Amino acid sequence: MATVGAAVGLGNLWRFPYIAGENGGGAFVLLYLACVVLVAIPIVVAEMTIGRMGQRSPVNSVSRLIPKNRSRWWMAIGWLSVFIPMIGLSYYSVVAGWALEYIVGTADMSQSVRDATSSNRMFNALLSSPLRMLFLHTVFIATAALVVSRGVYKGIEVISKIIMPALGVLLLILVFYSIFFADIAAGLHFLFAPDFSKLSIGVIVMALGQAFFSVAVGVGVMMTYGSYMPEDYSLPGSAAIIVSVDTLVAILAGIAIFPIVFAYGLDPAEGPGLIFVTLPIAFGQMPGGYIIGPAFFVMLFFAAFSTAIGMLEPAVSWITEKGWGRKRVAFGGAFVCWFVGIAAIFSFNEWSDVRLFPWIETVASKDIFNLLDYLVSSVLIPVNGLLIALFAGWVIGHEKLEREVAFGSPLFFRCWYIAVRWLAPIAIGVILVSSLLPSL
Repeated sequence: MATVGAAVGLGNLWRFPYIAGENGGGAFVLLYLACVVLVAIPIVVAEMTIGRMGQRSPVNSVSRLIPKNRSRWWMAIGWLSVFIPMIGLSYYSVVAGWALEYIVGTADMSQSVRDATSSNRMFNALLSSPLRMLFLHTVFIATAALVVSRGVYKGIEVISKIIMPALGVLLLILVFYSIFFADIAAGLHFLFAPDFSKLSIGVIVMALGQAFFSVAVGVGVMMTYGSYMPEDYSLPGSAAIIVSVDTLVAILAGIAIFPIVFAYGLDPAEGPGLIFVTLPIAFGQMPGGYIIGPAFFVMLFFAAFSTAIGMLEPAVSWITEKGWGRKRVAFGGAFVCWFVGIAAIFSFNEWSDVRLFPWIETVASKDIFNLLDYLVSSVLIPVNGLLIALFAGWVIGHEKLEREVAFGSPLFFRCWYIAVRWLAPIAIGVILVSSLLPSL
């Protein structure tokens, strides 16, 4: 439940709907599902395997598994698995703070948000207030630190057993609302009737990137939680459950959101503002919107929170292995994320014109927030995913892997081994090349 919670987050409820909307709906969904099955699942199994075989934090698990005749440069996997979630959480917390704001702000939407102008005004008012965003950012990240400070069993497991069922119930309520009160036919047609004329190399690459972002491949969370997994748990079975639930949540989010979008004549290709600008217009117009709106953003907050505690855990597990107290480490790590997040907050207002690398074409136009998101989701996560696949497929011994992974069938193991050794690295290479050379 905790690992599912770490995977299910803003990537499913915020990023997936707008990415699907921008890239043609059904054709993108088919590509996304193919990428999840062929690339994401093999690497999730590999990442959890490294964690359970190492029985330590990502840094120390990788260190224990590197053979004596192999380069210590493979330690980069451990360091990236600690560094990536810390940087990711710094700006992830900012978006989660928006959800926190909208839980209260949408309660009176029937009065305050009736059209695009009023919805944009509401969102821009939040973005132009660094103090307000700083307060929300602080509340969110401090609460996540409090849960992580209580440990795996008293903190993370307990909160996951509450949050994940609550998230599921809220999502199903919104799906049923869309079925009975929105344009479900248009929403389902958009999501599941593929328009292959929309396909391009860019869309294929986007589907690969979204599969990574959504399932939390290469972030270190799967490796960390894998180290806590008992020996009698099936790694392939656990990975299948985690990825299946994660994908189901993303699809259900699309079923909940797009019928509402079409019922009120909104634009499914709105982009990142689909959740925070477009949907509030619908909530402001629909019967019961003052209930459905807050419920939606409570769901978004729950998803973000369960992921946040997973993102903080890799660094905490590593430093506590050095003998430091968990509570001190959890709040210390949260402070680092909080501090970096201040720059992300200012990028929407006081530092909106700041560009850190104007001489690099790929990121020349990106503000600090978008630069952090680009570096994490399009560069660092694919790099770490590539290293994990190569480490499992080429460095850890074949026999050790077969014993640990235990597919129960030599054929299934062989298929996974080929995928993690060849297919996944090639696919990730495509993501990296397209990210670093956008002209392709």
